[in-house]
Amino acid sequence: MNENTSGLSPEVIEGVFDLARDGLTGPLGEMIDAGVGLNVVNARGDTLLIVAAYQQHAETVGELLRRGADASVVNAMGQTAISCAVFRGNEAILRLLLEADADPRLGTHSGVAIADQFGLPRMREIIESYPRD
Repeated sequence: MNENTSGLSPEVIEGVFDLARDGLTGPLGEMIDAGVGLNVVNARGDTLLIVAAYQQHAETVGELLRRGADASVVNAMGQTAISCAVFRGNEAILRLLLEADADPRLGTHSGVAIADQFGLPRMREIIESYPRD
């Protein structure tokens, strides 16, 4: 675990990840307001943002991004929140992440690589429609 987790039990941290996994945006925000780190990671290197993106909770993803969640974290599997959105074929979450300047080429299993590997031309089209600086 990292960011602002000192003094928090593993059970509390896992409970926070459950909130992200279940798309419970309000209670998750309350836990962050109470001191749980916005970019806390679990044993797999997943952030709350990665978990929410994988579970397809657009409202939670949007709130985490609004609060300043780091969309550039790469987990232990080489995946990012964008990788998860592309893999799940979730255009809304992909767009939220791209609008937050997340890099679709980051990680060994990047969003671009996932789109190409699984033959997801619509996801690749969306990625290409967001110019990178």
